[in-house]
Amino acid sequence: MWEKLTGHLTVEELLWISFGLIGQIMFTGRFIVQWIASERARRSVVTRSFWLFSILGSSMLSIYAIYRRNPVFILGQVPGIFIYFRNLMIMRNEEKENEKVSEKATG
Repeated sequence: MWEKLTGHLTVEELLWISFGLIGQIMFTGRFIVQWIASERARRSVVTRSFWLFSILGSSMLSIYAIYRRNPVFILGQVPGIFIYFRNLMIMRNEEKENEKVSEKATG
């Protein structure tokens, strides 16, 4: 069965498909990471790793979509990358602000 699905594909095509699948696994993995963190905290938690998986998965899927020249897929993935980076920046700024507050309280 695998031969019927892939027998007509070149090695290059199989590598691109593998790249796209890894990107999809990364993108899906972010939900698993978020779910585990929320279960452990017993509340909804969005971790830094969620945003990192989002960036990596979405970047890989975007590259794959560009290779495939699929405008629907490209428009679905590329804008999210900027949103994910922005969320990491917000987290970093929030952490810095919390550190300042802690230093003032203890210092």
